[in-house]
Formats: sequence, C-alpha cells, structure tokens
Amino acid sequence: MISIVIITKNEEKCLPRLLRSIRGQSFGKFGEDYEIIVADAQSCDLTREIAQAFDCRIVEGGLPSVGRNNGARAALGDIIIFMDADGAIPEGFLEKIIREFTKRKLDCGTTFYKPMSRKIIDRVLYKLYSLWAFFMQYLSPHAGGYCIIVRREIFKRAGGFDEKMLFTEDHEFAKACSKIGKFRMLYSSFVFGDFRKIEKEGRIRLFVKFITAELYRIFVGKIKGNLFEYGLHGQ
Repeated sequence: MISIVIITKNEEKCLPRLLRSIRGQSFGKFGEDYEIIVADAQSCDLTREIAQAFDCRIVEGGLPSVGRNNGARAALGDIIIFMDADGAIPEGFLEKIIREFTKRKLDCGTTFYKPMSRKIIDRVLYKLYSLWAFFMQYLSPHAGGYCIIVRREIFKRAGGFDEKMLFTEDHEFAKACSKIGKFRMLYSSFVFGDFRKIEKEGRIRLFVKFITAELYRIFVGKIKGNLFEYGLHGQ
C-alpha cells in the first residue's frame, strides 16, 4: 500500500483540487492500494469536512514537521508520499512515480515542481530551484515538502522530520535519508504548485530568505531557532 500524507491548515480552497487529482488517478484501488491521510493543524474553516468527504483519514497536525510525523505514524503503507495541500498531480502521477521509484531501487526521492502560475518570474524562480535541486541531489539533497517519497523503514531509521526546526526541515529530512539509503530526483512526473502563498510572502523577499537559509545551513547547520519570520505554513 501507498500512504499519501497531506499537511493542512485552513486549506478549504486548495485541498479539494489536490484530493480530486489524487482520487482521479488510475493507480490501484483507493483504500486497498493507497490511502490518504490529512494531518490538520486545527483548521477553523471547512478543511476537515472536505477531507472527510473524500474519505481521508484525519490526524492531528501542527508545524509541518509535526504534521508529517503524525501522518507517517498513522500510515499503513510501505511507501509514504508527503505532500502540501496547495499542490496537484497530473494524470498517471502515482503509477509513473512508484514504478520509477521501485525500478531505480530508491529509498527516498522527490519530483520536480511546476508552477500553476504563467508569470515569467515564477517560471524563472522555478527553473533556478530545479537546477539547484538537480545538482545538489548528489551532495546535499533537497526535497521540498510539496512531494517527498520515502520507504517507511527509511523514515523510521532517519527519525522522521526534526520537530525542532521551523524552516528547511524537509531538506534536512532528505539529507538524513540520503545517509541511510539512496536518494534521487524522479523524472517520470511532476507536481503542480500554487504560487498564492508565495505572492503573499513576496517573491524577491522569499528568494532572499531561501538564499539566507541555504548559507546558514552550509556554514552553521540546522535552523533550530526563528531565523526570520516565515509565513508560508500558516503558523
């Protein structure tokens, strides 16, 4: 079985789109071959009702790392896919990704990300991140929370996501997994991403924060404190 873990906090506008794209997959049978777990951080909108309407299992969330860990603990699958609520997947995603993941004998991996936005600046930022992630997969893997695929055994051995981290906990998790098993980028499909939160944060401002975070990780280490205000996760 495949377990898809989605972290949410007040995602009533975006969650239906993601859940429809998952339930519309040709991969196996829902409830037998794959399940959906929503780790919700006390949403005060209709997020939980929407998850229930799509027959998702609901667990308590919190910060992204907490939500992902809680979802993974409840997961029944041997392979876990972590996703953010504001994404969507194309037709054939699960079938292609799982086939490639298995064929290449990977233990952890991530896909590339395509913005739903048609703005040139968004596509440029996406290309920059994709090139960086591609080259860094062999040195210090990066795996955005929009899609991380990992074997349950590797997740446990890596100790899950570091719940003390407020930022880049997803990249640190990928790095930890790469020290135990084989991590690689997956090329057979991709995830669509919504840029609405990035627009709210501000593209240039966010880009500077990402660079700052990368330099901090390289020269200092894990970001355990509140290095700067970061509102993408709605916390």
